[in-house]
Amino acid sequence: MGLFGSQTKNEKSAPVMAAEPPQETFQEPPRLPKPRVGTVIAKEITISGALRGDGIVQVEGVIEGQVEMTGSIIVTSTGVVKGPITADVVRVAGRVEGNVNAKNHLRLEKHGNLIGDVTTGSLVVEDGGCLNGRCEMTKPPEDEAQPDQPDDLQFGANYKVDEEPAV
Repeated sequence: MGLFGSQTKNEKSAPVMAAEPPQETFQEPPRLPKPRVGTVIAKEITISGALRGDGIVQVEGVIEGQVEMTGSIIVTSTGVVKGPITADVVRVAGRVEGNVNAKNHLRLEKHGNLIGDVTTGSLVVEDGGCLNGRCEMTKPPEDEAQPDQPDDLQFGANYKVDEEPAV
């Protein structure tokens, strides 16, 4: 035996076999997350004509014509839509020239510009967003639950408090 427990010259070590890594087997392929955007109209693209369909459309280019979607349409900061839009949800960060009918929700973002009349159940205009047109608020779809509202609300100069505040 040699110094520090090392092998002597006469002792031979057995060759070391590398263990094979276990093979992974999948019963079905792994699922990828669903994409948030179904269709993208790229920055350099111009579409002339009507656009109809289901899903989510993100407009980075230009659409010249009517847009009818069951789902959402997102007009990015580089996007332009010249024509009426009908969709469940509309989000505008670019420019829309035409009337918008957003059945559930319309969001006009900071640099968004909308020239036309709006009909929607819910409207958000961020500080800096520009809406030039009339706005008509509609009732949300009936299948959504409405919160209970008290019938005895009082406002104005004749408002009286029945109870003394607790100190």
